[in-house]
Amino acid sequence: MCILTPVLLLILIINFMTTETTEVAEQKQNDKKGPHAVIPLEHASEEMAAALEKEDSARTPRVGDLVKGAVLSISKNGVVINIDGRLTGVIRGKELEDESGEYSKLSLGDTIEATILEMENEQGMLELSLRQAGHRKAWDYLQEILESGEIVEAKIIDANKGGLMVKVGNVEGFLPVSQLTVEHYPRVEGGDKNRILERLKTYINDLFKVKVITVKEADEKMIVSEKMAWEKEQNQLLAQYKVGDTVEGITTGVVDFGAFIEFGDGLEGLVHISELAWQRIDNPRDIVKVGDHIKARIIAIDDGRVSLSVKQLIEDPWQEAAKKYTVGQVVEGTVLKINPYGAFVELDEDIHGLAHISELGEKRVQHPSEVLKPGDVREFKILSLEPSAHRLGLALVEAGGAQPAIDAPKVEPEESADQQTSEPSAPEPERESEPDTTEES
Repeated sequence: MCILTPVLLLILIINFMTTETTEVAEQKQNDKKGPHAVIPLEHASEEMAAALEKEDSARTPRVGDLVKGAVLSISKNGVVINIDGRLTGVIRGKELEDESGEYSKLSLGDTIEATILEMENEQGMLELSLRQAGHRKAWDYLQEILESGEIVEAKIIDANKGGLMVKVGNVEGFLPVSQLTVEHYPRVEGGDKNRILERLKTYINDLFKVKVITVKEADEKMIVSEKMAWEKEQNQLLAQYKVGDTVEGITTGVVDFGAFIEFGDGLEGLVHISELAWQRIDNPRDIVKVGDHIKARIIAIDDGRVSLSVKQLIEDPWQEAAKKYTVGQVVEGTVLKINPYGAFVELDEDIHGLAHISELGEKRVQHPSEVLKPGDVREFKILSLEPSAHRLGLALVEAGGAQPAIDAPKVEPEESADQQTSEPSAPEPERESEPDTTEES
């Protein structure tokens, strides 16, 4: 017969007091807190309590939880799903709408996720929602692509004077006019808002590649940019090019400040009006038209924008000017344009000069238009010639035969004879008749 020592007896008593059978524990849970409740044990370790709580949380869903189950039936009354073989839930009415688009077509046996709306409805089942679960998934997805910078497709569903309403997946958002690419930007003479809207509405049902730039789920606000998506793609494709490279392409658009050339694998660059030819140009359309094949040199690459030059591939005619013309020579020229400070004169197709207002007669002239007008063919004396600066100074030879004295050359305005008087050096497409870009949705 085994005799228990006092120490061993004490250990057995302590173990008995701190240990309960599974049946007793489950009975206490049912009596005190309902099914699957966690009963805190007075002497249980913190690790055991945490483990029990974790197990309880995994098997006991609550209102607002996302649960996963298999589709048991599909009918006009709703969709019934089985959850872990223990619970049954139903999805009905508007709660079947899935903003994420993941469950737009369901079949028997499909595994889906839904949000719990009620723990028990009139049929004794969980009341579930695909709409809330889909909403969360859809906005989580938008947040992911915002952070990753991924380019996605957006369907144009409507338009207003400030931009386009779009859908990314099933979430509606806004694409401001200022975030459109050059191709889709609504250039309208005079900035007529009604005509701008007409142009924007032609894009309805089109798919645009965009980058998500703003996501605010609380306000259900999403803003996208076609321009930034284009710039990202451009930068990736432009990695194979560098300044100085020669490219060939087709003219896709001609505007007041230059021409857009498509080259390579869908890349696009701008030839500014000042880079189309060596001579002075009033209208790029006089030099190039849509569909023309163009060879140009890359002169700048900046944030996906490519600047091109056509004239840099052509020999500079001013390098030969010193051989054709000399200071003091009298030449015949055609007046091209009148400005308050003088007249631009064409000596030949490539060389243009400036006759300053002070060189238009012996008497003081208030305005060049008093003695000259565009189209006049007159004789001029060459006062100065600077081929490297593309400058040539002229003086009008008066009809009476008297010629003005050759004084020190006048200081010409900043604009040389072959440069523009009003075009910006680096124009942005948005500067031309840009419509209201207020974000509307």
